[in-house]
Amino acid sequence: MKKYRFEQMKGGYYIGNFEPSAFKTEDFEVAYVKHAKGDEWVKHYHNKLTEINLVLSGKVRINDEIFVKGDIFVVEPKETVDPLFLENTELIVTKTPSITDDKIIVQR
Repeated sequence: MKKYRFEQMKGGYYIGNFEPSAFKTEDFEVAYVKHAKGDEWVKHYHNKLTEINLVLSGKVRINDEIFVKGDIFVVEPKETVDPLFLENTELIVTKTPSITDDKIIVQR
């Protein structure tokens, strides 16, 4: 058995093809992330990976749709998203496959 501390992981990501990770794999990556009310992610898309998000708490607007606790939203490759956190929000983010340089920033 191996033991890790979440605080040692970067950006909430603890499974994937990067270091440090609790489980290294090219197949997918998993993160637990928190965003404060008013936080904006950069407007972006991914060329190859699919991103699956589970809202654990809070409220986030992705493009023109609102997501709340219990909602799952799937972002397909090449689909541009422009998130704004309307409340303090917690998410589980899963991406497949694990490609660390597949985030393309779009100018607003």
